[in-house]
Amino acid sequence: MKSAILQTATRYLLPILLLFSFFLLLRGHYFPGGGFVGGLVASIAFVLHSLANGTASTMKILGYKPISLIPIGLAISTVSIMLPMLFNLPPMTGLWFEEPIPVIGMIGSALFFDLGVYLVVIGVVLTILFTIALDE
Repeated sequence: MKSAILQTATRYLLPILLLFSFFLLLRGHYFPGGGFVGGLVASIAFVLHSLANGTASTMKILGYKPISLIPIGLAISTVSIMLPMLFNLPPMTGLWFEEPIPVIGMIGSALFFDLGVYLVVIGVVLTILFTIALDE
């Protein structure tokens, strides 16, 4: 069932939800939020688009299979965990740049860990839901 109202609403909601998920990702290493919550919101945006326009249409927007995000996210998270060991620090020690970036704030290894989690969550959620949707 394709609804014209849902398709029109999704056209506007997809970029807004993706922007909000990016906000949650950036906010996460200072306040509640982060990679997991941001990834869920981004996944919801694509699932909403899939409900309105069909899974095949959403897969065309993504341009690649969501399962490919999982190893990329795991690699980014692993690098951010192991990077402090190069400086003779324990794993998962926060490393921060000296100067803040105007809109984003202080950038450190926590942000890259959150980015990896963000990509893994999007990959896992969309892979599971799109697999279920395409099997029906």
